[in-house]
Amino acid sequence: MLKEKLTALDLHLDDLFYERCEKYIALLQQWGKIHNLTASLKDEEIINNIVDSVYPLKFIDSFESLADVGTGAGYPGMLLAIARPESKVVLVEPRAKRVAFLNFVKSVLKLENVSIEQKRIEQLQDYRFDIITSRAVTNTTLLLELTSHLKDENTQYLFYKGSLCEEEIKDANVKNAKVFKVGEHRNYLYMNNEEK
Repeated sequence: MLKEKLTALDLHLDDLFYERCEKYIALLQQWGKIHNLTASLKDEEIINNIVDSVYPLKFIDSFESLADVGTGAGYPGMLLAIARPESKVVLVEPRAKRVAFLNFVKSVLKLENVSIEQKRIEQLQDYRFDIITSRAVTNTTLLLELTSHLKDENTQYLFYKGSLCEEEIKDANVKNAKVFKVGEHRNYLYMNNEEK
């Protein structure tokens, strides 16, 4: 089902991606029952979350490094790391149970490109990223403030937003942001730092 959905979106990923996603789904269901990692553990809903996580590969620039702020159970950062194993991905998550799960997934899937930081994003130091991403963490203005020490002139932002996206763009005074709307509720807010 996952491969069919992604192929229909013109996203072509290798067999290793799908093998790792299968293991990820199994691990999430196994851990999720005990540790309450995510709202839903049904196959279809996890697959929809995976599709949601990797959909931006259709339009974002290639990247060497990415930070996912408040990654939770790994959406979207872990899935982007699985899809782009040549890119360095840092998952930032303050909650210990979720960090334990992420470390276990990293180990089982042999994801050498993934680092996990058990911190709040403002505590993360000595990094610069090509892309900073976040899904359902906080509003755009606050995300830009909290991550400002991790960007340089080339850093891009990819925020997974709901129906308040346009309002948040106005509040954050973001110029030339691109919004990719998928379905009724998903907006991908994509911006280059130079355009703010």
